[in-house]
Amino acid sequence: MIYFKSDQEIELIRISGDLLGRAHAEVAKVIRPGITTLELDRVAETFIRDNGGIPSFKGYNKFPASLCISVNDVVVHGIPGRYELQEGDIISIDCGVQLNGYHSDSAYTYPIGEISSGIRKLLVRTKESLYLGIDKAVEGSRIGDIGYAVQSYVEHFGYSVVRELVGHGVGKSLHESPEVPNYGRRGQGPKLKEGMVLAIEPMVNFGRKGIIQERDGWTIRTADRKPSAHYEHTVAVRKGKPEILTTFKYIEEVTANTNMAITMNEKTAA
Repeated sequence: MIYFKSDQEIELIRISGDLLGRAHAEVAKVIRPGITTLELDRVAETFIRDNGGIPSFKGYNKFPASLCISVNDVVVHGIPGRYELQEGDIISIDCGVQLNGYHSDSAYTYPIGEISSGIRKLLVRTKESLYLGIDKAVEGSRIGDIGYAVQSYVEHFGYSVVRELVGHGVGKSLHESPEVPNYGRRGQGPKLKEGMVLAIEPMVNFGRKGIIQERDGWTIRTADRKPSAHYEHTVAVRKGKPEILTTFKYIEEVTANTNMAITMNEKTAA
């Protein structure tokens, strides 16, 4: 069942999304070679709770942490632990916040130190594909239009889109209907209507689309062990133009003029 949100509910999700964006920025401030992924998780959880929020992920289906931290060939759902970030890694930070009864969900992928130009392009193009997908989140479009926009863009560069993992509705529950695949056909799938709130989250592999799940029951890796990138926003479907309810603004204030900055093509970002 798809739950449609009132303007008041959408505003509450936006407020949740603002706290989420600020939590992401607190993590971005301390990302560096040598820090453990568990330390990053502690930073996020402390900040969220200190500001009146609840980490959406912690305890969700028994997930043990506040962040999903996915390094290099881990696509999503990496569990924070004793791994120390290394120069040349890429790291996806996925986080959710519950505030005033409503969830928000977003993800951002960072380079650690110097990375190859090829992998940096993967990050840039995955981020660009997120905004191309978001652009289709308007009343009258269909779910397949979002997936087609993401898939057609990244496959043009030889990348692949994960099939088994998808975006989703967001609201009083962290995961609601409908599912939002990052692949599809234009004009196919459920019709989008004002009041729907969607987490749109391209997961794009440098190599093939195949994935495997680790024995921990959570960690998803690329089958060919090549890197994967992940960006996500929570978005309200509107007439004419979508409304992005989460924000990268605080992250990008931290990463500006550093090698962690992921700058998109201005035409794509528009």
